[in-house]
Amino acid sequence: MNPFTLTRAVSPDEAVRDFAGHEQPAYIGGGTNLLDLMKENVARPTHLVGLNQLPLSAIETTADGGLRLGATATNADTAWHPEVKKRYPLLNQAILAGASPQLRNMATNGGNLLQRTRCYYFYDLATPCNKREPGSGCSAIGGFNRIHAILGASEHCIATHPSDMCVALAALEAVVNVLGPDGERQIRFEDFHRLPGDAPERDNTLQPGELITSIDLPAQGFAGHFSYLKLRDRQSYAFALVSVAAGLELEGTTIKAARLALGGVAHKPWRRSEAEQALLGQPATEESFRRAAEALLAGAQGQGANDFKIELARRAVARALKQAASGEQRASDVFTNSNP
Repeated sequence: MNPFTLTRAVSPDEAVRDFAGHEQPAYIGGGTNLLDLMKENVARPTHLVGLNQLPLSAIETTADGGLRLGATATNADTAWHPEVKKRYPLLNQAILAGASPQLRNMATNGGNLLQRTRCYYFYDLATPCNKREPGSGCSAIGGFNRIHAILGASEHCIATHPSDMCVALAALEAVVNVLGPDGERQIRFEDFHRLPGDAPERDNTLQPGELITSIDLPAQGFAGHFSYLKLRDRQSYAFALVSVAAGLELEGTTIKAARLALGGVAHKPWRRSEAEQALLGQPATEESFRRAAEALLAGAQGQGANDFKIELARRAVARALKQAASGEQRASDVFTNSNP
């Protein structure tokens, strides 16, 4: 690990000013990803701005009936918050599917959004990686790519975003509140993360120095009909091969509203409006669910070792929608193994 300095900001404005006053700075909250990157010399900040003393840990109702999640609230505190459990069980289940209890006790909400890929080559300094060193090449293309993207990839990068929490936030259509040198702004969650394109080193649309202050959830939380399904190689502390966040609003057996997001398949949580539109006004049946899965997976392309993820994702989407429609999601559903 390279030498660095550390300051602890006590206000968001101070954090932004401190960041701007240093070369190669980084914000640090729980540090559950950043410290790993620093130890492996993948990230080399020379100055860290500590965020844990910022007054951004509250979880509170918003004026429009939604819920605001403070950026420095831990994943554990967020998952077990009474309002999250009651009104947004999809988010509760997604967070509990991720990492381990120890990491959830440290990881912050803002940091969860900023996780970097778990691509093997990204962490291996001996191999080319466009995300780590732009223009060097993508070792995963033609390499060992079992965990890699089947949607939204480019010739420059086929890495996937690792977060479970973000898949649920995408389905819930959250909004990210940020503060930067130019003031405050809001970013729709679907616009927050990027596809790799020709600049895979950029994971998101934050401008330099911008700090996540909170995440807003809308009033609609799909508490009655939801499912978070995570398929992975082992039952504990494993990233998703495929995950699905599904929320439905039913009138009898007819679908009146639908949200779908996939994890483990792209550089960002994957949504496609055509898949959700295909469900509206349709009966909550296996046939409807399979049509939605086909629409969501349209254009999916494997890289050889990960070809199995296409059919796995189709089946996972149909299963998650069936679980959501039944209204019988169970905590154990998020711990489903898959080892093709």
